[in-house]
Amino acid sequence: MIKALVFDAYGTLFDVHSVGKECNEIFPNKGDEISQSWRKKQLEYFFLRQLMERYKPFDEITKDALNYACKENGVELSEENEERLMNAYLELELFEEVESVLKELSEKKLVVFSNGSVNMIEPLVEQSSINEYIDEVISADEIKQYKPTPAAYNHALERLDVKREEVLFMSSNPWDITGAKSFGFNTAWINRKELVAEELNIQPDSVYSDLSGIREWK
Repeated sequence: MIKALVFDAYGTLFDVHSVGKECNEIFPNKGDEISQSWRKKQLEYFFLRQLMERYKPFDEITKDALNYACKENGVELSEENEERLMNAYLELELFEEVESVLKELSEKKLVVFSNGSVNMIEPLVEQSSINEYIDEVISADEIKQYKPTPAAYNHALERLDVKREEVLFMSSNPWDITGAKSFGFNTAWINRKELVAEELNIQPDSVYSDLSGIREWK
């Protein structure tokens, strides 16, 4: 029996590329490219830092990735605009179906579990319309071990005080789903980009194009 529904935040509940609007206002005609590069480097940097054992909190990694993205696209990032874009990350838009799905499933324990540092993920959830449905927000920064390390998922499990088989973990990120399934969680891959499955011999329990499909786990 599933007791806890655990959601990744970035790309799963919240659209990271909604910052593209702000990027385009500051850097006309280059905002979309900056947004794409920003996210790509954000992921690369936390993976690299995890492997090199040179941990940095996610907010610092996000700022480093933003600076790289701007340099890559040949624009100069002022301190004012850096702050403006970092603040935009605290107000990301929800994907269209998210609020209605979480409202329908609110009798379950609903948890956000993110690599985002506490000073990023808590304000993001609190300002959103799903805040009233979320029972707990967990950050990997609390133990300074990023997903997809087993230690990160174990930290969430200990915080939840349930068994692995009582968790349904959802993410749009294939690496996150693979890590969670390897750890022993039930998993639902929210495959928003219609990606092909990874060749890692670890498959999710379910695959959906958006969160609407998880109603099957009620």
